[in-house]
Amino acid sequence: MVALRGDADEPTRRKGTAADTPLVWRVMCAIDRALVGGVGRIEVTGSFPADLRGRPVLVAANHVGMFDPFVLMSACHRVGFLPRFMLTAGLLDAPVIGYFLRRSGHLRVDRGKANVVEAFDRAIAALGTARVPLLVYPEGRVSREPGLWPERGKTGVARMALGGSVPVVTISQWGAHEAVYWGTETVSGWRDVLPLVTSFFRAVRNRPVFRVHFGPRVDLSDLSPSTPGDAMRAHSRIMQAITDNLVALRVDEPDTPKFHDPTRPCDTKSPWRPRP
Repeated sequence: MVALRGDADEPTRRKGTAADTPLVWRVMCAIDRALVGGVGRIEVTGSFPADLRGRPVLVAANHVGMFDPFVLMSACHRVGFLPRFMLTAGLLDAPVIGYFLRRSGHLRVDRGKANVVEAFDRAIAALGTARVPLLVYPEGRVSREPGLWPERGKTGVARMALGGSVPVVTISQWGAHEAVYWGTETVSGWRDVLPLVTSFFRAVRNRPVFRVHFGPRVDLSDLSPSTPGDAMRAHSRIMQAITDNLVALRVDEPDTPKFHDPTRPCDTKSPWRPRP
């Protein structure tokens, strides 16, 4: 399954609205908004470009915590769209939740498979006919940089943008790391789950602020998928745009987060970290 269902399947509906979304995903997003509102306070700045509504768009965001996908879904609704995600096959094939995610029209990614090149080409083809934004994490995982600045990331998002001539809009976010601890790589028992549960209920009590900023379109017009080095140049522009807007969201935490998560590894360095 490589499909992004949206208003292309429902031509009578107005492009770029929540109504262009399968019912199951609208219901899940409504539940998500209630969840995010119950945990903390969300502040959204910026906007989604009006001329990109109803078109294929890659929305690239930094990854600060396990709860931030829920925050991003709520923030996207506030600016007028419900995104789809690029999800691993394991999640889409999972019992129960996988069924609902498949019905929601997310983009399937089979990581580690021998046909990764073919899968990449199919992803570009799917993007070309999409009518809803695809939300992606260029870093590929929650940042393990001590200051929670974006990691170096990979060029996959940039290559998809150049290969499919798909515009890129960035999201910078801060605060969702306070909702749930990073946890552990694998869950083998209740002791691995307990820190997540306790940190979640602590957040419900403290009500952290989730700040989300939608930036303008990233200019990649002078770059080409066939020019050596252009994928890295596109990646650098995307990551720098995310970082530049992140600075304003954490002015009182310019170096390291005030919130300490004892479970999150801090073993990488960010090439995008602003210099003092």
